[in-house]
Amino acid sequence: MPDLRPLRRALLSVSDKGGLVDLAQALAARGVELLSTGGTAAALRDAGLAVTDVAEVTGFPEMMDGRIKTLHPRIHGGLLARRDVGADAAAMAAHGIPAIDLLVVNLYPFEATVAAGADYATCVENIDIGGPAMIRAAAKNHADVAVVVDPEDYPVLLDELAANDGATGGALRRVLAQRALARTAAYDAAVSNWLADRTGEAAPRRRAVAGVLAQPLRYGENPHQRAAFYRDGSARPGVATARQVQGKELSWNNINDTDAAFELVAEFGTDPACVVVKHANPCGVALGADAHDAWSRALAADPVSAFGGIVALNRPIDAPAAEAITDIFTEVVIAPDADEGARAIFARKANLRLLLTGALPDPAAPSLSLRQVAGGFLMQDRDNGTVDPQALRVVTRRAPDARELADMLFAWRVVKHVKSNAIVLAKGGVTLGIGAGQTSRVDSARIAAAQAGDAAAGAVVASDAFFPFADGLLAATAGGARAVIQPGGSMRDAEVIAAADEAGIAMVFTAMRHFRH
Repeated sequence: MPDLRPLRRALLSVSDKGGLVDLAQALAARGVELLSTGGTAAALRDAGLAVTDVAEVTGFPEMMDGRIKTLHPRIHGGLLARRDVGADAAAMAAHGIPAIDLLVVNLYPFEATVAAGADYATCVENIDIGGPAMIRAAAKNHADVAVVVDPEDYPVLLDELAANDGATGGALRRVLAQRALARTAAYDAAVSNWLADRTGEAAPRRRAVAGVLAQPLRYGENPHQRAAFYRDGSARPGVATARQVQGKELSWNNINDTDAAFELVAEFGTDPACVVVKHANPCGVALGADAHDAWSRALAADPVSAFGGIVALNRPIDAPAAEAITDIFTEVVIAPDADEGARAIFARKANLRLLLTGALPDPAAPSLSLRQVAGGFLMQDRDNGTVDPQALRVVTRRAPDARELADMLFAWRVVKHVKSNAIVLAKGGVTLGIGAGQTSRVDSARIAAAQAGDAAAGAVVASDAFFPFADGLLAATAGGARAVIQPGGSMRDAEVIAAADEAGIAMVFTAMRHFRH
């Protein structure tokens, strides 16, 4: 084939030594000359392999604590020289530049260094310079040079060499070049975003977004949409970091809904809680004495919508809870852990997806959320706002009693995760009715009150934003709810407060809104 390129010389310089020796031994067995640097060269020599130091090629020693070693024309010329261009070949001959046919590089562990909480200077020292420069050079010249940046591609490379008698084909070199350039792009994104955080600039002029493929998806929200799931490299516990113990492959909708469920259940910390989600909105949320009790109460909140839903718990699942959950059809169960008895019970439902995260996300931790729009994207802080119970402002003649206050705070945590306009009715640590995503707050209030039915007597109401008129308040409390928590701030607050006073309803203002579009 005309695009086959024999592999005669390889440069290996890696931070992650996993699989390195096996790769190098396989290359050496094919007669490939090995060039290397620093710790990589030492590891190869320890394995009994013959290695040429890059310093021997460049004529310069490594210096400045390793900052300068590969930034030299004899290295970059060997990577960038076009084999079919006479002037390039002449330059190589004139300056003693050896052709490099394969580059194997993975970068200084900058992301891991930041995640470990290292100080500023240590993070800066883990910004790789020579590695990205070589990767970009080799990737640009992929017509002649193969570049590998991920250890998982070592077997791919070796299979290619075996199939082509020690040569690489153009198709694979193009794939490897794309992966290499994506890696440097992601690396630069991590560095630039870290520095943006350290400068305190709220809106940097340029913001890079990167991810690593977690899995290709069969389709997106609908079968005609292509989709894939990417991890962003953060350590926040959730769907992206969870271990799938069993079940079918996750779908786009599974991932989206499971994320919504797990973020909500984490709001309750270690108090046993269960959340059931359908179409990214909670349909049942409850506190309980344990995981089984929390599930039973959440299911009772809306047993119809729970069918085929996503179940999230913030405590390890035991056998009684698993037995109860598997009584109805459930798409996904996510929790920090599940004991052996619970896993055995879930295993009876082969299609049920069980995700274990090992930990809960911190609802108060800062992070960014992103949404694409035509021609760009919106970026904001994730809504990690909370209210201090002591800072709530009672605006009605009647103040809420202790039970009402506890239910208000419970409902306020829930309403934060409901699509706007959002109204939640709750009592005794259980949601009774949830009105979500309506264009009119009155309609959301009517839906929530209708779902609650007779159980609304003595309940509380949470509204994610202020009531612009008293009609929304009256619709939400028509079934007998006796206390309301809302942000306040309407031009007609006085009218709404007067309506609450006339009905004997207690109402508090949070001064914080929780729109979720």
